[in-house]
Amino acid sequence: MNTQYLTGGDAAQAARLLREGRLVAVPTETVYGLAADATQETAVQANYDAKGRPETKPLNVLVDGMAMVETVCRDIPADAYRLAEAFWPGPLTMILWGSGTLPPIVPAGGATQGVRCPDHPATLAVIRALGRPLACPSANLSGRPSPKSAGDVLEQLGGRIPAVLDGGPCTVGMESTIVDLTVSPFRILRQGGLSREAIEAVLGPEKLDNN
Repeated sequence: MNTQYLTGGDAAQAARLLREGRLVAVPTETVYGLAADATQETAVQANYDAKGRPETKPLNVLVDGMAMVETVCRDIPADAYRLAEAFWPGPLTMILWGSGTLPPIVPAGGATQGVRCPDHPATLAVIRALGRPLACPSANLSGRPSPKSAGDVLEQLGGRIPAVLDGGPCTVGMESTIVDLTVSPFRILRQGGLSREAIEAVLGPEKLDNN
């Protein structure tokens, strides 16, 4: 297939493709992601297939705020709202209890769901135009470096995906920090673009596991 090249102003076109169950690589401040409508099981399956990603690895979703998180997660702790207020949009992924509203393929059959609000106007516009969360791992072939530009995406996935939305180079250039809020104390699963110190400043150091 020919990979369609979209620019930052093409959010409506990107949303149309996603609504049709097609994949679109989208920019964030961390790395480029490969987006599928998270509510469409066949689209999410196509995402795994395009990346060569093992289906045992769950997919985080991109949202435009906590109201959308509430449609896919349950028993959300107050600290999640505090973190979202402080760091969203931004490089923070929160692991919460899934509500079961997304196809089981998204969390790889698990009970939890990762959620993040990206700090990029083009992708936020896509999410809002679609009105649904995006299942969105990094837009690379499994095991290859995460892409920091539309050109990086095309180098790996050109001809394998329908479209890439060029939003310029990533400003952070490393993956998000992942914090598991389903355990007590909370646990940082991956240190990325948001520091532990910043999280502790909001929650207090006693809320985070020392390991």
